[in-house]
Amino acid sequence: MRATCSVRHAACYIISNVPSRILYWIGGRVFDGQRIVCIAPCYNELHKIDRVVSRMDRSIVDEIVVVDDGSDDGSPETARALGATVLSLGSTQGVGVALRRGIEHAIAAQYDIIVIIAGNNKDDPQEIAKLLRPITREGYDFIQGSRYKKGGRHEKMPLYRVVATRIHPLIFSLVSGKWVTDSTNGFRAFRTSLFRDQRINLWQEWLNEYELEPYLYYKAIRCGYRTKEVPVSKIYPPKALGYSKMRPIVGWWSILRPLFLLGLGMRK
Repeated sequence: MRATCSVRHAACYIISNVPSRILYWIGGRVFDGQRIVCIAPCYNELHKIDRVVSRMDRSIVDEIVVVDDGSDDGSPETARALGATVLSLGSTQGVGVALRRGIEHAIAAQYDIIVIIAGNNKDDPQEIAKLLRPITREGYDFIQGSRYKKGGRHEKMPLYRVVATRIHPLIFSLVSGKWVTDSTNGFRAFRTSLFRDQRINLWQEWLNEYELEPYLYYKAIRCGYRTKEVPVSKIYPPKALGYSKMRPIVGWWSILRPLFLLGLGMRK
């Protein structure tokens, strides 16, 4: 028995001291023994998606998947040249469809954890580990990045966005039954195993746009999964580069309406 334990401890010591970048090249599982995929939806994000991919720490993420939602500016080609896997929708179908396609890829490839990051470089890839640790080391299922939690920050946000992203969590908290500080931030990580739960159904047509993001957070909470917020940064790019594809009225209704539909029991 002692010999067996000694061998086991020796093996663990060797593995723990192998550089994570080498572990990536020999088959993944580079972060706490978990296979991690990072998904970035992309629609005409040239000069932004390249920053997202190039700043990604490949010693943490096994694969970077850029889901192209019908771009015509060369951004998917740029992402591919930098080493990302690019999945093309063939036409512009909506951010919800793009996220769903990325999640389908993660399920098929049997990844343990999915990270979602903005394709327009508003999120910091170096903060991905902050999202992962509560899952891999504390047993959480869904980690939401929050720019408003103590330690988080945001820069260059238009005033109307500051107001809207403060109001949405209030409504979300009332409907979900759990107090949250940031319910519109797409920067998050969660276990792929969530999608074995038939109560969480992303494959609904009404989730094709921005509805999918608050839907998933809401369902994770209501279905009893362990969720937690961690502080992150949200830095908006210069207006000249375009800081969002969301239209002020239509887009904001898209992320608000799931709260009413789910809260009133009109959708599942």
